[in-house]
Amino acid sequence: MSTLTSLPNLLTLLRIVLIPVFVIVFYLPFSFAHMLAASIFAAASFTDWLDGYLARKLKMMSPFGAFLDPVADKLLVSTSLLLLVGAKEINYITIPAIVIVGREIVISALREWMAEVGRRASVTVGYVGKIKTFLQMIALFLLLAFNPLDTWGGIFGFVLLYVAAILTIWSMIIYLAIAWPELTKKN
Repeated sequence: MSTLTSLPNLLTLLRIVLIPVFVIVFYLPFSFAHMLAASIFAAASFTDWLDGYLARKLKMMSPFGAFLDPVADKLLVSTSLLLLVGAKEINYITIPAIVIVGREIVISALREWMAEVGRRASVTVGYVGKIKTFLQMIALFLLLAFNPLDTWGGIFGFVLLYVAAILTIWSMIIYLAIAWPELTKKN
């Protein structure tokens, strides 16, 4: 079996393929569209955990998967945030959306730079980042499924998104602190 067609990589590719389906369903003019979109988001989010678990369990880790998995995650989360920011009835969602997307850009650039200087392993995903991702996925599911203005699920999702944004900043500070000696090293 080639690297591209390994089960973990196929799951990662499925996550990417589900993104346009998720967007189309989000905009369907049916009362159940947002709940269905949230279900697609949940299925795509589950593949994030499952592909990593299977890659480790089946010893099918690959450079292609290591590259594609975080790309798929960032595409799914960014798309979800953009859809929610575009939903005019959700005030103040832009703040955590900017924090989360901005952090992803900074950390992606940091990881790329650290790889160039041979220190990529020092900025791998840590415990805070895993908790942040978990809370972020739950928050986005709840915000996609429920109206944050008048349902407990939506209100809880809104609060969780802010908690995830705070953890996003915290994990970014941790990564920057780890990389700081390299960033400030004199040539």
